[in-house]
Amino acid sequence: MIRPIDVTQLSAPAQKIAGPGAPPKLQEMAAKGIAPGVKPAELVSLLVVLSLSPHESVKAAAQKTLAQPSDQLLNAALSGDLEPAAIHALARGCLEKREALDKLLAMPRIDMETVEEVARYGNESITELIATNEERLLGHPRIIELLYLNKETRMSTADRLIDLAVRNGVVLTGIPAFKEAAIALQGELIPEPSDEPTPDDLLFQETAQLAAQLESAPDEDTHLEDEEGKEVLKEKFAPLYKRIADMTMSQKIRRATLGSKEERMLLVRDNNKIVASAAIRSPQMQENEVVLVTRNRNISDEVLRVVGSTPEWLKSYSVKKNLVENPKTPVTIAAKLVQHLRESDLRSIAKSKNITGPVKDAARRHLDRRKS
Repeated sequence: MIRPIDVTQLSAPAQKIAGPGAPPKLQEMAAKGIAPGVKPAELVSLLVVLSLSPHESVKAAAQKTLAQPSDQLLNAALSGDLEPAAIHALARGCLEKREALDKLLAMPRIDMETVEEVARYGNESITELIATNEERLLGHPRIIELLYLNKETRMSTADRLIDLAVRNGVVLTGIPAFKEAAIALQGELIPEPSDEPTPDDLLFQETAQLAAQLESAPDEDTHLEDEEGKEVLKEKFAPLYKRIADMTMSQKIRRATLGSKEERMLLVRDNNKIVASAAIRSPQMQENEVVLVTRNRNISDEVLRVVGSTPEWLKSYSVKKNLVENPKTPVTIAAKLVQHLRESDLRSIAKSKNITGPVKDAARRHLDRRKS
């Protein structure tokens, strides 16, 4: 937590304005950036204090000034020695201002919570700026995680960040598919930083834009089954499928982590089990998607194993039932889930010709136990 401003350390004029007995009009004027006798660097600290005021008009005005600092206030403040809380407030208001953030991020008293905030919400230019300080990244790996998960961060930069962590023995637990991303980069040539995006960066961005244009119902899959039971890609998803097919493994893994439902439903079917595993582990994955995945008999056993080992998904009856009925589900998982099914479903499973023998036997045994 960033240390709050100590009002007692402010100058006498600033303390007078910040004090509970100060005239509301004086505080409102200061909240708008006009405070006679208060130096610019200290004015930012005063604004932070006023942004917490119990008076709604003062609070709102101070927050607005900090969110949209004038060039005059900003230029003057950046030349001073700012408090950590003041740096944080200005950084949040300057997420689109590369030059200002360059100076703020270099301030010796900056709190790492501020850097994390900028890494989480910064645009492409800002994420490139943060990604250049390897010493800070290795000292605070959470920043690497937030940059990777920021959709504005270039794909080539994300690869360099993963490579940096791997080379230095840093495990990024905040990236769900870190293990898969690290494996994907083995033997790959990591691009050097560049002023302009690489062709792979552009492919990654264009794929995101194309995916954003597609709309499908929550329970709609990207494929359908033909008369022979074979999967066929729906025509409207063909362009997205082609873009994804042209991606590297590390690109696919990051799109699985950050992308849309349609992308996940394509990537969970990828022939590479590492990519498919990353897709099913995506923090964006929803229950309705998992229901579709577990119902699919062409999905890899590895994906079904991940679902069957994830307590969150096993809260869903449909998921448990689908796992038991899917012949691709590892037998140990399917047989264990039998005990959670309704009697009517157990009877159906025990008679089914499409379910493996050991699972059918487990269903019969459980039925017998319920009768006894």
